[in-house]
Amino acid sequence: MSTADMMFESAKKAFVADDMATAERLCRSIIAISPRDARPWIILTDITLRQDRPKDALVWAEKAVSLNQGDPFAYLVRVKCLIALGRLNEARETAEAGVRIKRCPPVALDEFGRTFSQLGRYKRSLEVLKMAVAAEPRNFLFLYNLAIAERTFGALADSERHCDQVVAINPHFHRAYFIRADLRKQTSHRNHIPEMEALIARGVRDPYGEVLMRFALGKECEDIGEDARAFRHIKSGGDLHRRHLRYDVQNDIAVIDRLIDTQSRPALKAMPKGFDGDDPIFIVGLPRSGTTLVERIVAGHSNVAAAGELGAFTTELMRATKTDVRTHPAGWIDRLASMDPAVLGAGYSRVARETGIPSSLRFTDKYPPNFLYCGAIHAALPNAKIITVKRDPMDTCFALYKAHFANGAYPYSYKLDELADYYLAFRRLIEHWKVSLPAHSFLEVSYEHIVSDLEKQSRRILAFLGLSWQGEVMNFHESKSPATTASAVQIRQPIYTSSVGRWRRHAAALEPLRTRLAAVLPPGEIDV
Repeated sequence: MSTADMMFESAKKAFVADDMATAERLCRSIIAISPRDARPWIILTDITLRQDRPKDALVWAEKAVSLNQGDPFAYLVRVKCLIALGRLNEARETAEAGVRIKRCPPVALDEFGRTFSQLGRYKRSLEVLKMAVAAEPRNFLFLYNLAIAERTFGALADSERHCDQVVAINPHFHRAYFIRADLRKQTSHRNHIPEMEALIARGVRDPYGEVLMRFALGKECEDIGEDARAFRHIKSGGDLHRRHLRYDVQNDIAVIDRLIDTQSRPALKAMPKGFDGDDPIFIVGLPRSGTTLVERIVAGHSNVAAAGELGAFTTELMRATKTDVRTHPAGWIDRLASMDPAVLGAGYSRVARETGIPSSLRFTDKYPPNFLYCGAIHAALPNAKIITVKRDPMDTCFALYKAHFANGAYPYSYKLDELADYYLAFRRLIEHWKVSLPAHSFLEVSYEHIVSDLEKQSRRILAFLGLSWQGEVMNFHESKSPATTASAVQIRQPIYTSSVGRWRRHAAALEPLRTRLAAVLPPGEIDV
């Protein structure tokens, strides 16, 4: 092994160990003795991306690609930079070039496959992930990522089969148990409860692994009617996860209160003209409240495409207001008035369209946290329509409480008191938007009304959007289009009412939550 090779291996180890200073020093030493080596530039790109400097990182990525056009990992870091910069078309083209590299290693194929999903190219993601599995059929990580992609397209039996293979190869890969539990309704004769409870009884070394197992058990126990057992697992999982979070719900509530104080109708009307060259459809609300159902109804129209949970408005808003959400999560609120909303709207529209949505179609963006940005959305995109979904407070909160969300999302959902406080703040904000935004821009729909009278509510939604009636929108469960949300399995079924009032199966355990909500919400919303 050459000196450069040994230094590169040390640099990789330092990077994995999060010792960025050592990794960078070693990479620069490699460049000094081997200037034609692309590998150190790849690590430098990743280091610079971690420092949230995507423009600088792209310079290093371009250097890596120029030095070795046959190294797929150079293309991968270039893709990361382009995504961070919102240049999605270039990112997709770069990913395609990387996949075409002769003898592209399976680990790179797997990462390219996941990247295509991030770019909204779900069909291509599935194809490339299948290539990775074909190359290494016993790699449990590749099998798991393929199972996730299959779930996205409703290939639930295939997804379950691959999850079974994952846990057979690696019984300690807990994410597979979590996904598998949700792929179908478990029965008393066919479930994974004894297997998972036995694993927990033997001890799970990874606390996060136990969290996932507990939530999976909660779902499977509830499926077979073991409600008390289900709640014990859900609470254990939530309590364990919450202990490992650094989070204060009052900080989030303060952001909501700041929005209510500053984004009044006069303040929004006083903003400069936004970008009127596009008319997206935002579907907002709390997770598990029915937003995916509304998205599938709307996207069943021939003039609408579903873009999924883009998250692009948040990214473009933070870029336009020069806000670092890690240090100043509410900084954008005070900077909104000094920003050009037309630039924000045009930037968002460009990024959204680069996920593959043709200009001839309108599109939905179902990123739930966009409810925080309704004022900014209206200012930046005056032709946008915003639909929020209202569901029974207890059903909403319990659906949130029994769900586990990846990547630290929705941290308020793991303790009942924090969940109640956040829910009440959310409701205050929605009531604020209802009076601060024009009626032609903002519509609230009821989940319970939709499931009890699908046609009436579908007609109401399409009329609000200015779309002609098409009965096909009621056949949303037959759609073959991808779905990436936590409700990806449920929306493959026809409309059902069994989720209405489900919280009552755990009424005694949820009494503190009910009492807290009933003390604040209008009379009649929750039984006293």
